[in-house]
Amino acid sequence: MTYIGKGSGKGTAMTKPLRREDRRLDAAAAMALLKRGEYGILSTSDKNNRPYGIPVNYVVMEESIFFHCATEGQKLENITANQGVSFCVVGKTELIPEKFSTRYESVVVTGNAEVIDDQVLKKNALRSLVAKYAPEHIVAGDAYIDKLMDQTTVVRVSIDHLAGKARK
Repeated sequence: MTYIGKGSGKGTAMTKPLRREDRRLDAAAAMALLKRGEYGILSTSDKNNRPYGIPVNYVVMEESIFFHCATEGQKLENITANQGVSFCVVGKTELIPEKFSTRYESVVVTGNAEVIDDQVLKKNALRSLVAKYAPEHIVAGDAYIDKLMDQTTVVRVSIDHLAGKARK
C-alpha cells in the first residue's frame, strides 16, 4: 500500500499531491476512517470506459477491502472489463452554513478488484462482514453464509493508494 504523500505526484490524478495539505489525514487516521466507515462508494468503468459508482457495505481485512454481491451484475461486468477501481468513504460531516462550507472527513483508495475463488478466504470475508455489521448475530450469520455462499460473490479490492482528507 502506498500512502499518497506530499510531492509524490507523477502526473496522474490519483498521485498528485493534495491541493490542501493542511487537511491531509496521516496514514493511520486515513486507515482508521476506512476501517470504521459504514459504506463506501465503489467506482468502476465498463468496457466502453463509462463510469459506474455504487454504494457497498465492506470490511477491511488483510490490508484489502472486501465486499459481497450477487453472482452477476454491472459491478462484476465492469470488474471483468477493467480491474482498476476507486473506493471512497465519507465519515462524519457537518454543514457550516455561515461559512458556506462543510466539516468532513473522507478517504479515497485506488486499487484493483478481483473476484475471490478461494472458499476459505471467501468465507472469512463474509464472516468479517457479519462481525462488522451484525456482531450480535454471529451464529445466525454463519448459518446464513453456509446457506447462501454459492449464491454470493466476494470481491477483494487491493489498497494500492490511500489518501485521507478532513476539515475539522
